[in-house]
Amino acid sequence: MFDLQEYLKQKTSLVDAELQKVLPSEETLPFSLHRAMRYSMFAGGKRIRPILVLAAAEAVGGDAAGAMPAACALEMIHTYSLIHDDLPAMDDDDFRRGRSTNHKVFGEATAILAGDALLTEAFILLSSSQAKGLDASTVRRVISIIARAAGSQGMVGGQVVDMESEGKAIDMATLQYIHTRKTGALLLASIQSGALLGGADEAQFDALTRYGEATGLAFQVADDILDIVGDQAELGKDVGSDQARGKATYPALLGLAEARERAEELCELAITALAGFGREAEPLRQIAEYVVSRTH
Repeated sequence: MFDLQEYLKQKTSLVDAELQKVLPSEETLPFSLHRAMRYSMFAGGKRIRPILVLAAAEAVGGDAAGAMPAACALEMIHTYSLIHDDLPAMDDDDFRRGRSTNHKVFGEATAILAGDALLTEAFILLSSSQAKGLDASTVRRVISIIARAAGSQGMVGGQVVDMESEGKAIDMATLQYIHTRKTGALLLASIQSGALLGGADEAQFDALTRYGEATGLAFQVADDILDIVGDQAELGKDVGSDQARGKATYPALLGLAEARERAEELCELAITALAGFGREAEPLRQIAEYVVSRTH
């Protein structure tokens, strides 16, 4: 029987070991910058994005090792976004993953630069993955997918519309725009990158894209719900902040019960998208269920 928790534990260990290797050490100048980068990178995140990269590569029969540079790069981009999201100019949060946020420890200027550096290091890592024997055209396609997911048409754009929508009544189309870009885009890019690096054909890539779209949105709906019903000690971050700032969320627009129904529907859509895959896609199936049932 497949043990998801053991799978997540093993993959997290592999990703963490690789991140330790590819990130500049704290003994590398400038010391304060690299300490700040590592502080947030190794603050105990779930590593969902890199694990999705590796699981998607395995689902199409590929070697997860070849997808590891993209896995690490996506976690760097995600971590940079968290450092910047927590800043006073944006969400102004004090805690992240159970620890003081980056700017609370290192100051706002260093936190901004640590985020900038992690984003840049991610693309250094992605562009160097060709040297590991990966097909050049595939690497270029992966870089393009990740860059678009992180930029103005993806995560950054979603964050802007999210901030502009605070305290306003918005419709479902705007809420969907925010969620599919602010959170969903990077999760989808994780799946698509793993699929390509694992050697997916177009039919497999399309099916995994549908899976990634549904799972990415389900993740954010679940996050919205946890901000209301979650326990701060378990979550490791401030709760109730979305409601306090009048943020656009599924519970705010639909109510808590209907938001939960929506998360379950998205989980079913994700699993249905994997109908053409065998046991090799079992980690992805169970991750979709984990995304909507998690408590942190």
